[in-house]
Amino acid sequence: MREVNFYQTESDKYPAKEFLDSLNGKQAKKITWVLDFFENTSIVTRQYFKKLVSTDDIWEVRVIFSSDIFRLLVFFESNGNFIITNVL
Repeated sequence: MREVNFYQTESDKYPAKEFLDSLNGKQAKKITWVLDFFENTSIVTRQYFKKLVSTDDIWEVRVIFSSDIFRLLVFFESNGNFIITNVL
C-alpha cells in the first residue's frame, strides 16, 4: 500500500508534522485515522481526498472534526506514496 511522509525543510524541520503535533488529542486522532486509511486501502474517496483545480498535481486531504476543517496539502511521489507539505 501507500506510505504517508512529511516534507522536510533544508533545516531539518517538518512544518506539517509540527502543526499536527500541536493539535489536541481528538483532532490528532481523527487526522491520524484518515491518514492510516490512505495508507491501508487502495480506495480513496472524494470526501477526504481531491486534486486541487488548476494545479500541477497538488492534492488536498480534508478532515472535518467538529467545527474545524483541516486541509493537508500533499503530492504523490513516483512510487505512489505521498508527502504532506502544509496544513491549513
